[in-house]
Amino acid sequence: MAGSSFGTIFRITTWGESHGPALGVVVDGCPAGLSLCEEDFLPMMNRRRPNGGAMSTKRNEADAVEILSGTFEGKTTGTPISLLIRNTDQHSKDYGNLASVYRPGHADFGFSTKYGIRDYRGGGRSSGRETAARVAAGVIAEKILQELGVTFSTVVTSIGGHPFEEAGDYVAACRAEGDSCGSEVVCTVSGMPAGIGDPVFEKLDANLAKAIMSIGAVKALDIGDGRDVVKMKGSENNDAFRMNGDTPETVTNHCGGILGGMSTGGDIVLRVSFKPTPSISSSQQTVSADGEDTEIAIHGRHDPVIGPRAAVVVEAMTAIVLLDSLLLNMPARLSSVTEFYNA
Repeated sequence: MAGSSFGTIFRITTWGESHGPALGVVVDGCPAGLSLCEEDFLPMMNRRRPNGGAMSTKRNEADAVEILSGTFEGKTTGTPISLLIRNTDQHSKDYGNLASVYRPGHADFGFSTKYGIRDYRGGGRSSGRETAARVAAGVIAEKILQELGVTFSTVVTSIGGHPFEEAGDYVAACRAEGDSCGSEVVCTVSGMPAGIGDPVFEKLDANLAKAIMSIGAVKALDIGDGRDVVKMKGSENNDAFRMNGDTPETVTNHCGGILGGMSTGGDIVLRVSFKPTPSISSSQQTVSADGEDTEIAIHGRHDPVIGPRAAVVVEAMTAIVLLDSLLLNMPARLSSVTEFYNA
């Protein structure tokens, strides 16, 4: 299978399936000398884990990360870092009735058509469980970005069109009806230097869009004012520049911190739309692999809404893109190259 790797210098390759013995990621391009231990992964991995509440699945995975390579005496060595996350709470029998039908809203039909075979246990490689490996890689990216003063704030802003703080009853009602709901996540990045990215095919916003849209269930990404720009005039949408000491900066941030494919130095603001969880227990029309019309109700353990657990995945993929872009930017000027090697 192609397409399991992402990035250029800071490059990740995820592997594994939802109901296999484990999944994980190989991270290449991490500079040597970064302090890294298994406990460093706990905060972000815990943000992705189910919390047993009304907005998450009952599947209970520890999501402990094991470092198999790439460190020595608590420091990265510059060699590939292999991270392992064991699956310990699979209920594969819950998916037995799905072996011969295509679940609406899932990748089943496309996967079967492409490969002629699919792992129906929780979606296999197409499962949202794959994102645990991305979060583990994002931990490393964020640790490096923190050294550069780049910080993240990622929150769920709405569920089913309701403000997050007021959405509890709505989610409970959807779940009681055997249904699910959509959600929105906003990721804000502060401290990103200006001039990161490229003006044509390697635009920073283009690479962020690819990264975010690669997350399962994401159906839209807005950067800055996003889709609202269609209702604006140029005089309203343009961000005026003023001097802040010796540094130009924008007075407003309609552009979301990116202009012409390059960072402005302002906050990068991403608004991500997740579709409702496709696994619902109410009856849906579908077809079987034999070409027969049928109906299906999906039971088992599923999130009624994706955003609360996926917010950290958005943050991780954003961190991976930003770090890769920073590393790619290092030889943009001859003076940077000569300064590095003449130091």
